[in-house]
Amino acid sequence: MEDNDKHDSVGPDQALAQETPPSPQGQPDSENLKQELDHLKKEYDGLYDRLLRNQAEFENYRKRIDREKSDYIQFASSELMKELLNALDSFDLALRNASREGAGGEKTLRGLELIYKQLQDTLARFGLKPIEAKGKKFDPNYHQAVSTQSANDVEENTVIEEMRKGYTLNGRLLRPAMVTVSVKG
Repeated sequence: MEDNDKHDSVGPDQALAQETPPSPQGQPDSENLKQELDHLKKEYDGLYDRLLRNQAEFENYRKRIDREKSDYIQFASSELMKELLNALDSFDLALRNASREGAGGEKTLRGLELIYKQLQDTLARFGLKPIEAKGKKFDPNYHQAVSTQSANDVEENTVIEEMRKGYTLNGRLLRPAMVTVSVKG
């Protein structure tokens, strides 16, 4: 009981001062505590900053992965589309030849046109779109010039003939159009 009486008469600040001897450098211990607290605050701030940066990096990583996954899903069918383009080219050629047959080939022509339209609509639902080339200004990003032809009645570098259609898949070039380009002669 006597020990409790001694402590009751001493205030909290006095008890701390009585119990903690001065540090070896001659500074009171409260200075050391203050320095340690400042050090811990700086360490906390550094760790908190790293945590925020790691969270931001992870969020950017997740967004990039989602974008790549979306691109993969969107363009995974590109090889299939390239293969189907050969069939589309054959239909295109058959349509041109059937139209030259005259009246006897009207039913054949109409049937081929319906099949061709159906195939185009199917591919369009999956994001395939033909590149309009004939009559347009030559664009090396979408056209592949396979020949030139002298033409005074059209502006230079204009596509005057399309040998093979070009296509985009979901906005990306899948295959350039093979074209003949006008030159001044």
